[in-house]
Amino acid sequence: MSAFALPALTLPSLFSPAFTAGMVLSISLIMAIGPQNAHVLRMGLQRQHLWLTVAVCVVADIVLIGLGVLGLAQLGGLSDKLHGALVGAGMLFLTVYGWQAFQRFLRPKALSTPTDETPPVPAQPVTRRHALLSALAFSWLNPHAWLDTAVLIGTASLAYGQGSTVFGMGAAAGSVVWFLALGAAAFWLGRRLNSLRVWRALDGMVALMMWGTAIALLVSLF
Repeated sequence: MSAFALPALTLPSLFSPAFTAGMVLSISLIMAIGPQNAHVLRMGLQRQHLWLTVAVCVVADIVLIGLGVLGLAQLGGLSDKLHGALVGAGMLFLTVYGWQAFQRFLRPKALSTPTDETPPVPAQPVTRRHALLSALAFSWLNPHAWLDTAVLIGTASLAYGQGSTVFGMGAAAGSVVWFLALGAAAFWLGRRLNSLRVWRALDGMVALMMWGTAIALLVSLF
Protein backbone atom coordinates (compact mmCIF):
# COMPACT_ATOMS: atom_id res chain seq x y z
CA MET A 1 0.00 0.00 0.00
CA SER A 2 1.27 3.47 -0.83
CA ALA A 3 2.59 5.54 2.06
CA PHE A 4 0.38 8.35 0.81
CA ALA A 5 -2.82 6.36 1.42
CA LEU A 6 -5.00 8.05 4.02
CA PRO A 7 -6.30 5.91 6.89
CA ALA A 8 -10.03 5.51 7.35
CA LEU A 9 -11.21 8.22 9.71
CA THR A 10 -13.06 6.80 12.69
CA LEU A 11 -14.04 8.37 15.97
CA PRO A 12 -11.41 6.36 17.91
CA SER A 13 -8.67 7.54 15.52
CA LEU A 14 -9.56 11.16 16.26
CA PHE A 15 -8.88 10.50 19.95
CA SER A 16 -5.81 8.34 19.43
CA PRO A 17 -2.44 9.25 21.03
CA ALA A 18 -1.05 10.12 17.57
CA PHE A 19 -3.87 12.57 16.80
CA THR A 20 -3.65 14.18 20.25
CA ALA A 21 0.14 14.43 20.09
CA GLY A 22 -0.04 16.06 16.65
CA MET A 23 -2.58 18.60 17.87
CA VAL A 24 -0.57 19.42 21.01
CA LEU A 25 2.68 19.83 19.07
CA SER A 26 1.03 21.99 16.40
CA ILE A 27 -0.61 24.31 18.93
CA SER A 28 2.55 24.58 21.02
CA LEU A 29 4.59 25.54 17.94
CA ILE A 30 2.08 28.08 16.64
CA MET A 31 1.54 29.64 20.07
CA ALA A 32 5.04 31.13 20.03
CA ILE A 33 4.55 34.82 19.28
CA GLY A 34 5.92 35.25 15.78
CA PRO A 35 5.20 37.29 12.64
CA GLN A 36 2.20 35.17 11.61
CA ASN A 37 0.42 35.48 14.96
CA ALA A 38 1.33 39.15 15.24
CA HIS A 39 -0.20 39.78 11.81
CA VAL A 40 -3.45 38.03 12.79
CA LEU A 41 -3.61 40.08 16.00
CA ARG A 42 -3.05 43.35 14.18
CA MET A 43 -5.72 42.58 11.59
CA GLY A 44 -8.07 41.79 14.47
CA LEU A 45 -7.24 44.98 16.33
CA GLN A 46 -7.76 46.97 13.12
CA ARG A 47 -10.99 45.07 12.28
CA GLN A 48 -9.80 44.50 8.71
CA HIS A 49 -10.24 41.18 6.87
CA LEU A 50 -9.61 39.25 10.08
CA TRP A 51 -11.39 36.04 9.09
CA LEU A 52 -9.90 36.04 5.60
CA THR A 53 -6.48 36.31 7.24
CA VAL A 54 -7.31 33.47 9.65
CA ALA A 55 -8.53 31.23 6.80
CA VAL A 56 -5.40 31.86 4.71
CA CYS A 57 -3.11 31.14 7.67
CA VAL A 58 -4.95 27.88 8.38
CA VAL A 59 -4.81 26.67 4.78
CA ALA A 60 -1.14 27.67 4.46
CA ASP A 61 -0.27 25.74 7.63
CA ILE A 62 -2.19 22.65 6.51
CA VAL A 63 -0.30 22.66 3.19
CA LEU A 64 3.05 22.84 5.00
CA ILE A 65 2.02 20.12 7.48
CA GLY A 66 0.94 17.89 4.60
CA LEU A 67 4.26 18.41 2.82
CA GLY A 68 6.15 17.55 5.99
CA VAL A 69 4.16 14.51 7.09
CA LEU A 70 3.50 12.94 3.67
CA GLY A 71 6.99 13.75 2.43
CA LEU A 72 9.09 12.86 5.42
CA ALA A 73 6.94 9.80 6.08
CA GLN A 74 8.73 8.26 3.09
CA LEU A 75 11.87 8.22 5.22
CA GLY A 76 10.21 5.96 7.79
CA GLY A 77 11.41 2.87 5.95
CA LEU A 78 15.06 3.84 6.11
CA SER A 79 17.58 2.73 8.69
CA ASP A 80 16.96 2.97 12.40
CA LYS A 81 19.97 5.28 12.68
CA LEU A 82 18.48 7.85 10.31
CA HIS A 83 15.12 7.54 12.03
CA GLY A 84 16.75 8.11 15.41
CA ALA A 85 18.78 11.05 14.08
CA LEU A 86 15.67 12.76 12.70
CA VAL A 87 13.67 12.23 15.89
CA GLY A 88 16.68 13.33 17.95
CA ALA A 89 17.02 16.53 15.92
CA GLY A 90 13.35 17.30 16.47
CA MET A 91 13.74 16.62 20.19
CA LEU A 92 16.73 18.98 20.38
CA PHE A 93 14.86 21.74 18.58
CA LEU A 94 11.86 21.35 20.88
CA THR A 95 14.10 21.61 23.92
CA VAL A 96 15.73 24.80 22.64
CA TYR A 97 12.38 26.26 21.53
CA GLY A 98 10.93 25.48 24.96
CA TRP A 99 13.88 27.21 26.61
CA GLN A 100 13.31 30.34 24.50
CA ALA A 101 9.64 30.35 25.50
CA PHE A 102 10.66 29.93 29.14
CA GLN A 103 12.98 32.94 28.82
CA ARG A 104 10.07 34.99 27.46
CA PHE A 105 8.01 33.71 30.39
CA LEU A 106 10.64 35.04 32.82
CA ARG A 107 10.92 38.37 30.97
CA PRO A 108 7.52 38.96 29.33
CA LYS A 109 7.08 41.67 26.73
CA ALA A 110 3.75 42.81 25.35
CA LEU A 111 3.30 42.79 21.59
CA SER A 112 3.72 46.22 20.07
CA THR A 113 0.72 47.37 18.09
CA PRO A 114 0.17 50.21 15.65
CA THR A 115 -1.72 52.11 18.37
CA ASP A 116 -0.02 53.64 21.39
CA GLU A 117 -0.84 56.38 23.80
CA THR A 118 -1.48 58.87 21.00
CA PRO A 119 -5.09 59.56 19.99
CA PRO A 120 -6.50 56.74 17.87
CA VAL A 121 -6.01 57.17 14.16
CA PRO A 122 -8.12 55.13 11.72
CA ALA A 123 -6.08 52.30 10.21
CA GLN A 124 -5.22 52.62 6.55
CA PRO A 125 -7.73 50.56 4.56
CA VAL A 126 -6.45 47.18 3.38
CA THR A 127 -7.87 45.53 0.25
CA ARG A 128 -8.85 41.88 0.24
CA ARG A 129 -6.08 41.11 -2.23
CA HIS A 130 -3.48 42.80 -0.05
CA ALA A 131 -4.79 41.01 3.05
CA LEU A 132 -4.60 37.64 1.27
CA LEU A 133 -1.08 38.21 -0.07
CA SER A 134 0.12 39.50 3.31
CA ALA A 135 -1.20 36.42 5.12
CA LEU A 136 0.48 34.14 2.57
CA ALA A 137 3.74 36.05 2.93
CA PHE A 138 3.69 35.78 6.73
CA SER A 139 2.93 32.05 6.40
CA TRP A 140 5.20 30.93 3.57
CA LEU A 141 8.03 33.49 3.47
CA ASN A 142 8.82 32.95 7.13
CA PRO A 143 11.65 30.38 7.57
CA HIS A 144 10.38 29.50 11.05
CA ALA A 145 7.00 28.51 9.61
CA TRP A 146 8.70 26.00 7.29
CA LEU A 147 10.90 24.72 10.10
CA ASP A 148 8.02 24.36 12.55
CA THR A 149 5.54 22.70 10.19
CA ALA A 150 7.12 21.05 7.16
CA VAL A 151 10.30 19.99 9.00
CA LEU A 152 9.60 19.60 12.71
CA ILE A 153 6.04 18.24 12.55
CA GLY A 154 7.00 15.99 9.65
CA THR A 155 9.99 14.67 11.60
CA ALA A 156 7.97 14.16 14.79
CA SER A 157 5.38 12.15 12.82
CA LEU A 158 8.04 9.50 12.15
CA ALA A 159 7.84 8.43 15.79
CA TYR A 160 4.27 7.20 15.16
CA GLY A 161 5.01 4.92 12.21
CA GLN A 162 1.76 3.87 10.51
CA GLY A 163 -0.04 6.51 12.57
CA SER A 164 1.97 9.36 11.06
CA THR A 165 -0.93 10.50 8.86
CA VAL A 166 -3.26 10.60 11.87
CA PHE A 167 -0.54 12.61 13.65
CA GLY A 168 -0.55 15.04 10.72
CA MET A 169 -4.33 15.34 10.86
CA GLY A 170 -4.06 16.17 14.53
CA ALA A 171 -1.46 18.81 13.72
CA ALA A 172 -3.76 20.30 11.06
CA ALA A 173 -6.65 20.32 13.56
CA GLY A 174 -4.40 22.11 16.03
CA SER A 175 -3.73 24.83 13.46
CA VAL A 176 -7.47 25.28 12.86
CA VAL A 177 -8.23 25.46 16.60
CA TRP A 178 -5.42 27.90 17.32
CA PHE A 179 -6.09 30.41 14.55
CA LEU A 180 -9.84 30.41 15.15
CA ALA A 181 -9.21 31.03 18.86
CA LEU A 182 -6.61 33.71 18.12
CA GLY A 183 -8.90 35.45 15.65
CA ALA A 184 -11.81 35.38 18.10
CA ALA A 185 -9.61 36.69 20.91
CA ALA A 186 -8.26 39.50 18.75
CA PHE A 187 -11.77 40.48 17.67
CA TRP A 188 -13.56 40.30 21.02
CA LEU A 189 -10.81 41.28 23.44
CA GLY A 190 -9.15 43.91 21.29
CA ARG A 191 -6.33 45.84 22.94
CA ARG A 192 -6.92 44.12 26.29
CA LEU A 193 -5.27 41.04 24.77
CA ASN A 194 -1.98 42.94 24.63
CA SER A 195 -0.93 42.49 28.25
CA LEU A 196 2.15 41.06 29.91
CA ARG A 197 0.01 38.63 31.89
CA VAL A 198 -1.53 37.11 28.76
CA TRP A 199 1.78 36.72 26.92
CA ARG A 200 3.45 35.31 30.02
CA ALA A 201 0.72 32.68 30.43
CA LEU A 202 0.99 31.72 26.74
CA ASP A 203 4.78 31.43 26.82
CA GLY A 204 4.62 29.37 30.01
CA MET A 205 2.25 26.89 28.35
CA VAL A 206 4.45 26.81 25.22
CA ALA A 207 7.52 25.91 27.28
CA LEU A 208 5.71 23.11 29.13
CA MET A 209 4.20 21.61 25.96
CA MET A 210 7.52 21.83 24.06
CA TRP A 211 9.44 20.04 26.80
CA GLY A 212 6.66 17.48 27.26
CA THR A 213 6.72 16.64 23.54
CA ALA A 214 10.53 16.40 23.59
CA ILE A 215 10.33 13.88 26.44
CA ALA A 216 7.69 11.88 24.51
CA LEU A 217 10.00 11.77 21.47
CA LEU A 218 12.91 10.65 23.67
CA VAL A 219 10.82 7.82 25.11
CA SER A 220 9.84 6.72 21.59
CA LEU A 221 13.49 5.99 20.81
CA PHE A 222 13.64 3.17 23.39
